[in-house]
Amino acid sequence: MDTAKTSLRKTESDPDIFFHCQHCKAALVANKSAAGMNLACQKCGQQTLVPQPEVPSTVAAEFVDEIQRKLKENESQRAEITGYINQLTIQLHRWQLRLQTLNERKAQLEKDLGGK
Repeated sequence: MDTAKTSLRKTESDPDIFFHCQHCKAALVANKSAAGMNLACQKCGQQTLVPQPEVPSTVAAEFVDEIQRKLKENESQRAEITGYINQLTIQLHRWQLRLQTLNERKAQLEKDLGGK
């Protein structure tokens, strides 16, 4: 999923501002329309300023795009390596079964040799 872009879009479209009280550091939330106003803190009751919402810059958007591209490339490489591991695991299992069959056959032949 495009987590970084989704996060950026959520920030752009989210009508709420998350901030902390200037006095008691309590976590607060207010609608973007309250930006620049003073509101009473729900914890300490003192007036605290609602900050202006941060607007992501084009540099930040480009950074998010670059990180997303790198994540996609990384995931592609992980999938390729996981596929190789799965193939080799299957091959190893086949060789283990073959060895088990040969060991059982050896035991049976030695038993037959000892019985005669």
